[in-house]
Amino acid sequence: MEANIFTQVFLPIALIVIMLGMGLSLKPVHFTQLWQTPKLVLTGLFMQMLAIPALAFLLAYLLQLPPELAVGLVLIAACPGGPTSNLIAHLAHADTALSISLTAISSLLVILSLPLMVNLASSLFLGEEQYVALSVPRTVLQLLVIIVLPVSLGMWLRARWPALSRRCQQPFKWLSSFFLVAAVVGALLQVLNQLLGFFIAIGIAALLLNALSMLAGYLAARSIGCHGPQVRSLTIEVGIQNGTLGIAIATSPLLLNNSTMAIPSAVYSLIMFASGALMIGWGLRKKQP
Repeated sequence: MEANIFTQVFLPIALIVIMLGMGLSLKPVHFTQLWQTPKLVLTGLFMQMLAIPALAFLLAYLLQLPPELAVGLVLIAACPGGPTSNLIAHLAHADTALSISLTAISSLLVILSLPLMVNLASSLFLGEEQYVALSVPRTVLQLLVIIVLPVSLGMWLRARWPALSRRCQQPFKWLSSFFLVAAVVGALLQVLNQLLGFFIAIGIAALLLNALSMLAGYLAARSIGCHGPQVRSLTIEVGIQNGTLGIAIATSPLLLNNSTMAIPSAVYSLIMFASGALMIGWGLRKKQP
């Protein structure tokens, strides 16, 4: 996966459009829900920001992954949720408000947590001689541009022109879905000849990370007394990662600039679409009378 116009131009623009669309669906109340249901939201954030990256570290160590793929696995584990999880939660008849709240808050926390996790993984797996660090100030600035500012703009547009924003939400949802699929397909087309090798190299680790993350989300939700839609929301939010963000960070010349580290994000994205479809099927079955 070489850095080119796709990784340098399309992916950042795709993320900005996706985050703008998500902002159109957000209101300040989505953030204040943190105080209304603290146990539920804090459990989800703990799983997203700490437990799942820790699981990625453990899997990378136990499976003895090549160093750059190990860092890439931690990278995708440190990119929680995103618009994909909100879309899947909506289709699975989960608690969409909870899903959006977790995505909104984690999208802000990831600005600091992601560079710290990736730098730690780089130090542990690559060693001092090959250490590849994310510059925290530069990463924060880029994530502010592609996450915080578009989301904030979308929220402002919704507050300023609510009727127009509501009409734009559905087109933006379809546009976001297109960009998400195009990002994964575009990334895979660049490595089509190597795809089987990538699955051999990282497929088992990515599958285990996805399956165990979803199981952890489910068990965490049940352990605090959640039922029905809330269980599905936490399962989805913990297990669905922002593959587009992972690929963009790995391939950006200003960040990691390492195409190998993008491979786990691309493979994980394919796997999570399959598990997301299973979650939608679960939700549809629960919705039936």
